[in-house]
Amino acid sequence: MLFVEKIKQLRESHQLPQRQLASILEIDTATYCKIERGDRKAKREQVITIANVLQANEKELLTLWLADQVYSVLKYEQNVNEVLNVVQENIEEYGKKQDVK
Repeated sequence: MLFVEKIKQLRESHQLPQRQLASILEIDTATYCKIERGDRKAKREQVITIANVLQANEKELLTLWLADQVYSVLKYEQNVNEVLNVVQENIEEYGKKQDVK
């Protein structure tokens, strides 16, 4: 299940209107609607807040959110699996380079 589908399902199961969740996130309802439709990306802090408000698994929501982020970068690439394999094989090395900065 994609992130946007998951948050919509969670919100509806809690019978929480979009405007109320938008208010909790301190954004306007139109902006929240765009997030839920996938027209706008949620921020990491917003994902955490949504997880807390909707009593959802924070790790699961963040994983879905990150997967969407990766997809948006790679969606037009033809060698997606190859790229993801390189990242997976070198993830520790990437982390070391980030720690140096």
